[in-house]
Amino acid sequence: MTVTVLAAAAFAIAVSFIHIATIAIAIGRFRRTPRREPRQYPSVSLVRPLCGIDNYAIETLRSTFELDYPHCEILFCVASAKDPVLPLVRNLIAENAGASAKLLIGDDRVSTNPKLNNVLKGWRASSHEWIIIADSNVLMPRDYIQRLFASWRDDTGLVASPPIGSRPEGIWAEIECAFLNTYQARWQYVVDSFGRGFAQGKTMLWRRTDLEHAGGIEALAKEVAEDAAATKIVRGAGLKVRLIDLPLAQPLGYRTASEVWNRQLRWARLRRASFFIYFVPEIFSGGVLPMIAVAIVAHAFGWPAALCTVAFGVLWYGAEMTLAAAADWHAPALYPLYGLGRDLLLPVLFVSALRGNDFVWRGNEMQVERMQAQRRRVMAHVRPRVQKVAAGGRRRLRSLRERFSER
Repeated sequence: MTVTVLAAAAFAIAVSFIHIATIAIAIGRFRRTPRREPRQYPSVSLVRPLCGIDNYAIETLRSTFELDYPHCEILFCVASAKDPVLPLVRNLIAENAGASAKLLIGDDRVSTNPKLNNVLKGWRASSHEWIIIADSNVLMPRDYIQRLFASWRDDTGLVASPPIGSRPEGIWAEIECAFLNTYQARWQYVVDSFGRGFAQGKTMLWRRTDLEHAGGIEALAKEVAEDAAATKIVRGAGLKVRLIDLPLAQPLGYRTASEVWNRQLRWARLRRASFFIYFVPEIFSGGVLPMIAVAIVAHAFGWPAALCTVAFGVLWYGAEMTLAAAADWHAPALYPLYGLGRDLLLPVLFVSALRGNDFVWRGNEMQVERMQAQRRRVMAHVRPRVQKVAAGGRRRLRSLRERFSER
């Protein structure tokens, strides 16, 4: 048996174990009973930055007014007075005249991040200590705010929720569901289960004092993505980012190939720029590489390679469908094909994220840190640790030599 075959077998076994283990951890998170202690909930300011009209915009924005929460101030933020979403928002505010809702228009440029610039006026106008920043395409259940507070602990600095894709229309929306749900959300909840949660900009619950101590909301401009900056700020304060136990739905509707590609490429480049050490292992994610490894092993043993590869794929994506079913997420019968489509894109996304720095978000051209500068920053962070380990190794080696010389 050659080294190549042994390596392929070891790789397939290792990644399969990781795949099943992460699915089991995620299922455990989604099936546990949410922590709901009787309490007097505080007043909350809910800031929703808007730009354009998303699919299901009427439903997602109307859900803001249907929350079962007694003390909630609603602040809609729009950068341009010509934004097509304005008539919709004004109609909703008029229909819910009893709600404490305001529409704020204006563009305060404090960063290269247009979303952060849009949020700024809402943060400054908010009246309460507790502030939620929620994207316009989040569909809020009636207990939305209670879910967020249920995950808050004494050591928490931020509670967030990844988006869970729902109501996809078309092949590319199905593939985006496979990206959002059984891939990205799964890994986020696994990492969160080990106390290393990452903020997700779709929904963030802040205590104003915590962010003000870090320099105010303007401090989120330290990174191109405000959620990456939020993660680093919270961890820097010795606190934790936590995810809610029941993540929130984002109805997708119809998606084109370019929309899905551009969004996933943007996120990949942001992950590369902000959390490079976590980004690198992504090259090994997905089911394509282990299926190739299975084909190599099957061919070496004289087994039908195609049949073995297909059987492995059924088990791989069947496990993901089990996760989707346990979490009550969208999982059609053709999911294995959509999951395979996602995984065929993963290596291409990885390479493209390394090779480029630019992306477009809602018509705004943006740029992440270039690889050369990022390498210098990473090495500046890693080099002292390597030098410390190397110095310790040299000391131990000298000690061993001295012992042997004494003998």
